[in-house]
This record gives sequence, C-alpha cells and structure tokens, in this order.
Amino acid sequence: MPHTSNGTKLDCPVHLVLSYIGGKWAILILQELFQGSRRTNEFLSALPGISTKTLTARLRELESYGLVKRTVFPEVPPRVEYSLTPKGQEVQPIMVALNQVGEQWLVHSPSDSRSDRPATLYGSRSR
Repeated sequence: MPHTSNGTKLDCPVHLVLSYIGGKWAILILQELFQGSRRTNEFLSALPGISTKTLTARLRELESYGLVKRTVFPEVPPRVEYSLTPKGQEVQPIMVALNQVGEQWLVHSPSDSRSDRPATLYGSRSR
C-alpha cells in the first residue's frame, strides 16, 4: 500500500483525515474557526498554552490542506484573518460527534469499568 512521506496510507480515508486534523492543536484551532473568522491574537487568547510559532505552523498546515483560508487586508498595520474554507466546514460533523462522545464520557464516573468501552475506533474489543 502506498504511503506519504509521513507514513500516512494514501488509500485509507481515516488516515487521510487524521493526517489533516490530527496534529497537536489542529482540532482546537478548527473549533475556534467554527465560531467565525479569527486573528492571531484571538487564537492566542482562546488557546492558552499554544505558542505563536506553533499556531503559525498549524495554521499554515491547515491552509496547505485547503481547510483554512488566510486573508490579508491592505491596511497599516496589516491585518490578517483566518477562516474556514468549504472543505474545512466539512469537518464540523466530526467535531459535533466528538463533542457528543466527550459529553457522554464526562458524565461517567472514573470507577466505570474499562471493559464497557470499545478497544478500537471500530468497536471491536480485545480480550
């Protein structure tokens, strides 16, 4: 099976999507953009712990994948805003599903049996 330079399987849809949104901070950046366009300082305020360097790198990656659009306004000083592309908006159902699962998991106490949880993404359990 062919792979990309980072080891992603080219013909596996799950690997493809995860290669785009699975990087550290990528999902949280997209989550911010679902609320509307953002400037760099808005990301930095909303995402404590992310460095400017990391934010810039993730935004560039998401832009290169066609998920995020960077708009530079001809002002002094220049203003840059980031927004979702139509392709980036396609990720929203995934985010909604992750939120729903997270909400369910949050209501369970830590003493819940781990055997009740699926072992893999596809629900098969290891014995």
